[in-house]
Amino acid sequence: MKKAILLIVFFISIFFTSCEEVVDVDLDTAPPKLVIEAAINWQKGTNGRQQTIKLTTTTGYFENVIPTVSGATVYIKNSQNQQFNFIEVPKTGRYVCTNFMPVINEKYSLTVINNGETYTADETFQSVAPITRIEQNNEGGFTGKDIEIKAFYNDPADADNFYLYKYVYSNKIKSNYYVDEDKFFQGNEFFSISDDDELKIGDEIEITHIGISKQYYNYMSILVSIAGNNVGGPFQSPPATVKGNIINTTNKANYPLGYFSLSETDLRKYTIQ
Repeated sequence: MKKAILLIVFFISIFFTSCEEVVDVDLDTAPPKLVIEAAINWQKGTNGRQQTIKLTTTTGYFENVIPTVSGATVYIKNSQNQQFNFIEVPKTGRYVCTNFMPVINEKYSLTVINNGETYTADETFQSVAPITRIEQNNEGGFTGKDIEIKAFYNDPADADNFYLYKYVYSNKIKSNYYVDEDKFFQGNEFFSISDDDELKIGDEIEITHIGISKQYYNYMSILVSIAGNNVGGPFQSPPATVKGNIINTTNKANYPLGYFSLSETDLRKYTIQ
């Protein structure tokens, strides 16, 4: 009996030892792609003259550092052919313009020249309805016991409008993003709603409503469906190969990731009571 028990223990120890072996997995590595984060946002009540475009590249799955792209030429033109140059903050991949002129419904074109290739995109500046009020409901959510926040606005009746909602919570690391269209509430009052069932008194929420085009709405709908609403940021490298509106005019097969958007935004901060 003792010999049998010892034999069983021996085989169990071999089994668990083998389970601790490290298995190396070879992952296919695709050539890095250029990622263009070109979200031009004009916060209500500001002049919107300072804008930033960020250039990075994709990298390996297990890499912790996202490579930045320096030395590119970046500019935007409006329909009057006025050019707004974006100058890099040295060795950061961040290209800044301090004299941009945002105009609602104006058409703009983006140009990025990097490593001998030219990337372009066209988009129209979108407006957003202002946030009119914020309401707190202490009996919300699926349980009827969660704190729920709604940010209301009046949707314009004279156009089809598309929205991107951004919620930043003081008790969470990542931001939450949602997209919406006014198909079922055109011309009426509507709202965005919080999605945090752990809110408590004293927590802070930063709510931003962003006016977007129909094409950008479709793009973000795909991203949110892939990654959920915790996408980190709509202007960062997407979790899958989703083509935006930026094309490579030099080599169409080498398309970039990212999106060129121009949006009016409205932001409110709220503290849970």
